[in-house]
Parts: sequence; C-alpha cells; structure tokens
Amino acid sequence: MPDRHGAAHAQGRGGRGHRPGCRSEANAIEQACKRAEGLGIPLWTQDEAGPSQAIPQPGPSRQPAGAPARQPHESIRGGTAKLLTLFRPATGQVRAAAVARAPNAVLHPWLQAELTAILATCPPAPAEARPGRRWADWDWHPDAHRLDARLPPVRVLLLWDNRAGHHSAEIVRWCTERGILLLDTPLSGSWLHMAESVQRIIVARALAGQHPRTAQEVMDWLEATVRGWNAAPTPFVRGGKRAARRARARARRYALGGSGACTRRPIRRLRPAA
Repeated sequence: MPDRHGAAHAQGRGGRGHRPGCRSEANAIEQACKRAEGLGIPLWTQDEAGPSQAIPQPGPSRQPAGAPARQPHESIRGGTAKLLTLFRPATGQVRAAAVARAPNAVLHPWLQAELTAILATCPPAPAEARPGRRWADWDWHPDAHRLDARLPPVRVLLLWDNRAGHHSAEIVRWCTERGILLLDTPLSGSWLHMAESVQRIIVARALAGQHPRTAQEVMDWLEATVRGWNAAPTPFVRGGKRAARRARARARRYALGGSGACTRRPIRRLRPAA
C-alpha cells in the first residue's frame, strides 16, 4: 500500500532471509553460544521475566487425596513483579533480582553492578587481542574491525533482546569501554535466547498453582526460587545431538525456492530444445 513518501514499494524477499541482517545476527549468536566458553570468554544472557501478577496462578499443586486446592473467584489484583535475570548457560548460574518495575533507571544500575562483579571474576584483559578477543571475531556489523583500534579486548559476551533501553548510549558505552560485547537477538529471535528458557522454569517453580496476595510476595517467591536453582544449577547446551540430527537430515534433502519445502531427490530441470 502507498506510504507517506509516495507510491507503494514492491514487496519481495532478497534471498532466504526474512529480514535484512537477521541471518547475520543469528549466525553470530550461534557461534557465540558454541565457541565463546571454549575460548575462555564467559557468555551471559540477560532478560526480564514478567510481569507476574499477584493473582491465583494456574498449575498443579500437592494436596491430600480428596481435598483439591481451591482458588478464590474474586478478581482482586495485588500488583505485579518482574525478574531481572542474568544467566550463564555454560554453568547454569543465575544472577537475578525481583523488582516491581523495570525502567532504565532500575535496570541499568542493576546491570552495571552485576556486570562489574562478573568482570571481577574474569582474568585481566590481555595486552594484545588474540583470536576470539577481537571485536571483529564476534560482531556481525560490516565495520566491526574498526572497533578493535579503539576498544579494549573482549572479556565478556552479553546476549540480550532488542528492547529500546538496551540501545541507550550510556549503557552501550559503559559496556564497550569495559570489554563487554553486546549481541542483540533479531526480531522474532527469542528462540536464540536461553535466558528465556531458564526464566520459564523459575517462574513456573515459584508460582504454579499458588495464590500470592501481594507483589512483594511474588518477588520473595521468585528470589527464593533463584536461590534454590543456584544451589544445584543445570548447565544449558545450545544444539546438541538433536540439532546434529536435524542438520544431517537437511543435508540429505534438496531445498526448493519460494517456500520452505524440500524434496528427497533432485528435480530435473527441463532444458529448452535447441
């Protein structure tokens, strides 16, 4: 349809990607998940879970036989809470804080404090950037090689989503000056974000089948669940045997243009008669 600048633009797709740059971002994230920890660079993922409401929550609960749990029917809302989360898939460690709201004024100071503590556990930055410590090794932008001339070597990779607060100049500058390389998930790319997976587990363990009365009660339960998770964390692995089987299956098939369909044997092309 026409836009405010004139006639309508032709609608089409260039290549197999749905949006320009999305495939490059996804590839950079895939490589970071597979290679970063092996090179001695911690990979952390960040997200905000919620808001979770202080209302009766669906889910199973343990009750005596013949005495099922009963939830009140009154529509009384006791407020909401969010969970700020930093998750390291290689170790399963979670750094989290439950808050009532998560504007930049709350998120950025918490991020800076947690990332400072993470950097304190990392070895000092090398004097010369080795392979894997260069910004051009991870950043999918075409001019990433220019960053190596004016930024310190990479010390930490941070994967987060595309919310507007993550693009503010202050937090981006603060991270890059300390060797924290930021990777944004592309639009509709939450399947690349392992922090969302651990948040689902924590929120379900804390609230499923329960009835919190206040937002403070929700926050207390979330933080208690995080402490329980960190007592015996479970590492996450990107890919694995299932992903390898799918890659082998795709390699045995022949992709078709115009859709995501494929065939198990090649289709002969009809050549015009001479």
